[in-house]
Parts: sequence; C-alpha cells; structure tokens
Amino acid sequence: MEQNFKNHTRLVPGFHFVLGILIVTGLLGAIIGIFHALDTTKLNLHNALLILILFVIVALLFWYSRSFAIKAQDRAIRAEENLRYFALTGKLLPSELRMGQIIALRFAPNEEFLSLVDRAVAEKLSGKEIKIAIKNWRGDYHRA
Repeated sequence: MEQNFKNHTRLVPGFHFVLGILIVTGLLGAIIGIFHALDTTKLNLHNALLILILFVIVALLFWYSRSFAIKAQDRAIRAEENLRYFALTGKLLPSELRMGQIIALRFAPNEEFLSLVDRAVAEKLSGKEIKIAIKNWRGDYHRA
C-alpha cells in the first residue's frame, strides 16, 4: 500500500488498543478492589494493594517501553535527515528545526526537501503543515 499524509500513522491494535484497554481495566479493577478490601481483613487489603502495585508497574512499563522506543526512533530520524541534508548541501540541518519538523521532513523527497527545510525555519511550520505541503510523498516502509 502506498503511504501518504492520510495513512502514514501506524497503530498496532494489539498494543495500542487491546493491551492498553486491558491495563486500564485491570488498574481500575485493582482500585475498586482496594475499596472492597477496606471492609474486610488486613490480608485482603494487603492482597488488593499488591495487585494495585502490579498494575501500576505494568502501566508504567507500557508507557515507558513506548516512550523509550520513540526517543530512539527520533534520534535515528534526526541523524538520517541530518545526513541527507549534509549530502545535499554540505551543511548540517539548521538548529532552529524542532524534532516534530524534522520527523515531518523525512516524508519529503529530495526535490522538495531543501525548500521545505527553508520554509519550516522561516515560517515556523508545524509538522502537520510540513506534511500537508509535501507534493510527492516519500513513504517510510521500513518501520515495524
């Protein structure tokens, strides 16, 4: 399938929806379990607290596993686009570019890349505005 502005985002249903919903459901259930355990024995409260702690741990793992992967991906994108800009101009990317702009610029073909870099800096274009300005989309077909 050809990538374009409308279909370039990637959501993994098993991760983003199923696992996310299960973690939130478990976390809410664990919180409700705490309130139910307050009326019973200390052992029940202890077990309910342990379950809540486990779900908090799982929720944090879910969040940080994704954020760490995105940070690593952002660093790779910055390096790739810096190399591409250097190959085309002999200079590094302008330091005024924000990460969101650099991420958007990766979808521009070489023919549009330099002018879009200049526009992004001069007009302070958002990532979305850069993506919309791209005429011939350069898809990223190597991501998992």
